[in-house]
Amino acid sequence: MTSPWIAALAALFLWWFSTGAILIVVRRTEGARFRARLGATLAGLPCLALGIWTFEHTLAATNYASAYHAFLAALAIWGWIELSFLTGVITGPNLYPCPVDVPEWERFFRAWGTLAYHEMLLTTMLILLWLYGHDAENTFGLWTFTVLYLARVSAKLNLYLGVPRINVEFVPRALSHLSSHFRIQWMNWLFPLSVTGLTLAVGCWLERLYSAQTLQDITGFALLTSITALALLEHWFMVVPLPDAKLWRWMLPAPDQKTQKSRHPEEPHGI
Repeated sequence: MTSPWIAALAALFLWWFSTGAILIVVRRTEGARFRARLGATLAGLPCLALGIWTFEHTLAATNYASAYHAFLAALAIWGWIELSFLTGVITGPNLYPCPVDVPEWERFFRAWGTLAYHEMLLTTMLILLWLYGHDAENTFGLWTFTVLYLARVSAKLNLYLGVPRINVEFVPRALSHLSSHFRIQWMNWLFPLSVTGLTLAVGCWLERLYSAQTLQDITGFALLTSITALALLEHWFMVVPLPDAKLWRWMLPAPDQKTQKSRHPEEPHGI
């Protein structure tokens, strides 16, 4: 477990498994009333609580296992917040599709309104984690959440500005209005900056991994390198036609046929 290759494979598996687990819950509540979707979200609160508890208890730890625990804690916190969004419980005040040919400023505010509460929750959690753990011995959980946050903000902005491939296959019915705020086009000005920044981040973690002296640092930086590389790969999936949906489609319950007919079959990405 102290090998950086094992840590990288662990990060890949946890990314795949956590994404699949969230998609299963979302698919099973597809088309259900708000009370059922709220119940599924509330049922996941122990995962959030466990993540917060584990994050706090790993801050002072200096063994290699604490790097795994901190990584898992960040995924648990992040995963519950994403679940609350995909079930339609914590989204934003705007629940309507974007009209065609609205001014760009209005389109931006409408798009922001579709996920405002979710973004504020993510940002609040990020700030709290930094305030509480910025000077700790073990900051791998903190950096894991930060990488996920920055990569997700970048991905959402790129979808808004326009990319060749828009991922709507697993967008739940409660969030069907989101796709109207996306834009399909060859390229936007932010995408090169996003992939450059993520590439530099991967290089930074690799440099730290190469110079690491302790088992905790070797494990932690291997995990960070892997999750950042996956975020970079997800950005490239916006422009490269690869069938990444097959990673999860086989494990999910059958979709609602009426919902599928109204959507374009594209690929989902990880958490």
